[in-house]
Order: sequence, then C-alpha cells, then structure tokens
Amino acid sequence: MTKAQLPYTYADGCPVPIEGLRLLTMTHHGFDGTSRTGEMVVHADQAEAVGRIFGQLYDVGFPIERMRLVDAYGGSTEASLADNNTSGFHCRPVTGGTRWSEHAYGLAIDVNPVQNPYVRGDVVLPEAGRAYLDRTVAVPGLIADGDVVVAAFAAEGWSWGGTWSTLRDYQHFSLTGR
Repeated sequence: MTKAQLPYTYADGCPVPIEGLRLLTMTHHGFDGTSRTGEMVVHADQAEAVGRIFGQLYDVGFPIERMRLVDAYGGSTEASLADNNTSGFHCRPVTGGTRWSEHAYGLAIDVNPVQNPYVRGDVVLPEAGRAYLDRTVAVPGLIADGDVVVAAFAAEGWSWGGTWSTLRDYQHFSLTGR
C-alpha cells in the first residue's frame, strides 16, 4: 500500500502505518447475482483471514451490493454507507466519538450497510437502513444472528456488532469486538 492509493482515508497520524495495510481484490456476488470484483483495505495481519471469509461468502452465494474503497467517496463514511458499500479501512474516529474506530486500524469491516444499519436509539445510519429494522424478514444481503456471515467471521476470530447491548451495528464486524 501507498499513501497515494488512499488519498482521503489515510493521513499521517493514523494509528497503523501504511506498510501495515493490504489492498485485497476479491470476487463477490452482486445483488443481481453476477460475479463482481471489489477492493478492500485491511490490516496486513488479517489479509489472509479476510480473504477466507469473503471466499466463504462467495461460495455460499451471499450477495454484496458493492465493495469499493471509501476513497472512491472522497473519504466520506456517510456517502459510502448510503451507497451500500462494503468496506474496511478508514482512518477515522468511532461514530459519535473521539477515539479511533477499529476501521482506523484495518480491523473492522462493514457489510451491506443499508440492509444492516447502525442503530442507536432513534439514530439509524444510513437513513435508508430504516427499511431493514425488522431483522426477522429474509432480505438478500441482510445479516442475522447465527447465519453464514456471522459464522464465517467468527471462525476467523471476528465478532459482530449486531449483538451489542447499548447499540446495534448490524453491518460491523471487528477483530477486537469494538
């Protein structure tokens, strides 16, 4: 990785050096059923594990609408989420806070954020995720407790934000559980 590859999401002062990140190119099923190629940046130590996770999701046909670097959105988390973009690294603080997000370390991935929104009280991000607050309805791309997506991440030691108690971050998987 180079800083030039991440002009909006990496800057001096990020908690992981640029050399500690890896760019993955992965095949996934789109919502239209066709195979597509996407990109994601993750921590170098987790690159192989993330490749295995998304390989499993591809094998079972789990759909991912798009997989682009957040840099394609000018570094805007909000624009990336609203476009239902599955992504990893982004040097930024936690939502609504000041400490580094696990995304800033390349140790968190958001999957299909529209179908799997961040929910804290009345706050739903992205806004289009309000249509998917009922987690019992079978919808393509929706993640549910105990499903193949949760299992694939768990097999590599990652945990799901959909089980948190103070908020639910249905799109979020992280190695540290935060």
